[in-house]
Amino acid sequence: MKALSQKRRHPAAFAVLLLLGLLLTGGLYAAATTVNQAQATDLPEDYSAEEVEEGERLFVANCATCHGINAEGTSEGPSLVGVGAASVEFQVGTGRMPMQMQGPQAQAKPEQMNEEQTTQLAAYVASLGAGPAVPEEEYLDADAGDPARGGELFRINCAMCHNAAGAGGALTEGKYAPSLHGVDEVHIYTAMTTGPQNMPVFNDANIPPEDKRDIIAFLKTYEAQGSPGGFSLGFLGPVSEGLLIWTLGLALLIGSMVWLTSRAN
Repeated sequence: MKALSQKRRHPAAFAVLLLLGLLLTGGLYAAATTVNQAQATDLPEDYSAEEVEEGERLFVANCATCHGINAEGTSEGPSLVGVGAASVEFQVGTGRMPMQMQGPQAQAKPEQMNEEQTTQLAAYVASLGAGPAVPEEEYLDADAGDPARGGELFRINCAMCHNAAGAGGALTEGKYAPSLHGVDEVHIYTAMTTGPQNMPVFNDANIPPEDKRDIIAFLKTYEAQGSPGGFSLGFLGPVSEGLLIWTLGLALLIGSMVWLTSRAN
């Protein structure tokens, strides 16, 4: 036992233990990386190898400056590993990406890439790691949804930011919830599954695909109704309407008083 104890205190023991620890850590990391790469290779089953390859070229040319050459993220943009094809469909399909300028949040603008290029870029990002996929067409069919139930779900989950009429609203630090009028069905759905900006993520456990379709049906039904009462006033309800009536009424009273007193003189 004494001899064994002396060997354990050998000056080289610490170096040997450190070397074994580094080898064990490196081996585990290499194994985990190999597993992740194998999983990522199998992920974009809806896309071809050519689409992934073309998407990588588009990424390097248009996105790598901010998101890193391997999409690992930089100080100018977050990592895209695991965000899924749905995130690309929303961000690129609405023109928010590539960004025109830095600001509190990316603003919608005319698309910089066509539908084919967006699909290719989505294929590449999907190959990087598991993430939300672009929804199937059956869940984007507003005619198959229930607008009444969708309205209830929208008021519970979305109206506090987007307004009960989907007209949008202001948030903190210069950010805002955009209007949902005129937004494509696929972009409404992918926004719910990816949670862009300050928006929370509504995965299938929170809101199932059928319920998301109902929300889309409500928004499209409301949008088709227009504003039968005249000026919408931002769809803000009695507050904006009362303010308008008060302002116009006060202006009419003051104008009438000025007109009457000027005639008396």
